Amino acid sequence: MNHSILADTAQAIVADGKGILAADESTPTIKKRFDSIRTESSETSRNKYRDMLFTSPEAEKYISGVILYDETIRQSSITDRIPFPNLLSSKEILPGIKVDMGAKPLAGFENETITEGLDGLRDRLAKYKDLGAKFAKWRAVITIGDDIPSATCIYVNAHALARYAALCQETDIVPIVEPEVLMNGDHDIDTCFEVTEETLKIVFQELYDQGVFLEGIILKPNMVLSALDCNIQATVEEVAQSTVECFLRTVPAAVPGICFLSGGQSDVLATQHLNAMNQLNNNFPWKLSFSYGRALQAPALKAWSGKDENLIAGQKAFLKRAKLNSVAALGKYSDSMENQT
Repeated sequence: MNHSILADTAQAIVADGKGILAADESTPTIKKRFDSIRTESSETSRNKYRDMLFTSPEAEKYISGVILYDETIRQSSITDRIPFPNLLSSKEILPGIKVDMGAKPLAGFENETITEGLDGLRDRLAKYKDLGAKFAKWRAVITIGDDIPSATCIYVNAHALARYAALCQETDIVPIVEPEVLMNGDHDIDTCFEVTEETLKIVFQELYDQGVFLEGIILKPNMVLSALDCNIQATVEEVAQSTVECFLRTVPAAVPGICFLSGGQSDVLATQHLNAMNQLNNNFPWKLSFSYGRALQAPALKAWSGKDENLIAGQKAFLKRAKLNSVAALGKYSDSMENQT
């Protein structure tokens, strides 16, 4: 483990005004996205779509890293046939890789999951490093419902996250630690706060117990929100206050940055929430930025709609969303910017 490499990479990921593009959708997930624009999901169409995003002019102004899927890290640019990790690196964007195998049913615990993928991970990380990966991602899923999450579910997922993180750092790959408390359900913001706080406490205890170098990780958590079906939706200001309060209680100052996932939020709301947090205080011990998938890609996907003649329009839509989130990461976003071209 090289502490200097890990710390430098983590700091680069959370450089001022920059965040992560999560482009690590699995094949079934990207198919659903393509179905929404009536486009066939094939290796060629997926390659073309990712190429559109990655070759967007000056994306490096706003994007510090891109999380890739196993298929994508092995693909190349359409025009020059440059492997995507090399293409991104040439733009000073760090290539990353999703390494978990997905959330599977947790035996003995109904409606709860455990993320799999530790078997063979050391060898896979070595191969991904050879392909150019500088960081990795592992997602744990915590569901709020009747009598869940159980303490067992939180613990086993936290333990797996820490095992993954330790293996990454052994290879000088920065682990993105993603414990996601889902927005699904009808719970209120206070319940989300309680579950998120408990989850983060256990995650960081596991990271500490397993010797993970905190200066060389990035946390990718949910924001503290009302559930999608909750009758009372918290305001942008309430989300910002609750999220920051929760993280000040649980996230050590040694962690370089927190790059929020967007979950089920709309693209605009995800930007508003991030901005409101950064407007609260500019002296947090860690950077607050973004690691968005749908919230960065949805407008680009719609603008492109699977048609070659729309590639430039797709890039413009992506760059606009990236720029707005970049500004939000600095606490300088305003709603009026949404109407600017």
